[in-house]
Amino acid sequence: MADTSSYKVGLVLSVDDKSSKGGKTLKACSVDIGNEEPVTVVTAASNVREGSRIVIAPVGSTIINDEGEEQTLTKATVGGIPSEGMFCDARMLGWGSGSAGIAAQVPGSFNPGDAPPKTKPGAPGSKSEEASVPSVEVQGLFEKKLSKEEKKALAAKKREEKRKAKEAAAEGDS
Repeated sequence: MADTSSYKVGLVLSVDDKSSKGGKTLKACSVDIGNEEPVTVVTAASNVREGSRIVIAPVGSTIINDEGEEQTLTKATVGGIPSEGMFCDARMLGWGSGSAGIAAQVPGSFNPGDAPPKTKPGAPGSKSEEASVPSVEVQGLFEKKLSKEEKKALAAKKREEKRKAKEAAAEGDS
């Protein structure tokens, strides 16, 4: 996994749709990452919108490319537009789940320039969920399944109760 210590949370200030020669729609995004000036990031991620808080790997960060090799990001031109970073997906951040090519979003409690969370926000066991959800014990919808031994003991108990009921009925008839 790449070193994510230089990754930052960015606030998307504006999105400008651009078309590329390959027919894929690209978006030129102005992103506040806590520096004096916003950076421009070019992406094809469909979930990027103005006001989104997204994890970004700025120029100089290390990423893992498609071949599994470490690569240092440099300023590059994508679709004729200079790009100064890359939006990260859940896989790049080591969050495990998430679609490739979908920018990893974080809650509004993260400010531009903050380090991204170590775990996926809202995932079981993540700090953000533990802090926001009160601890309440919830009863299950179904009872616990009985083991074989418990089933046998319950059946024997029912047979004994049935036998005693028959004996009591027989004594009442005499």
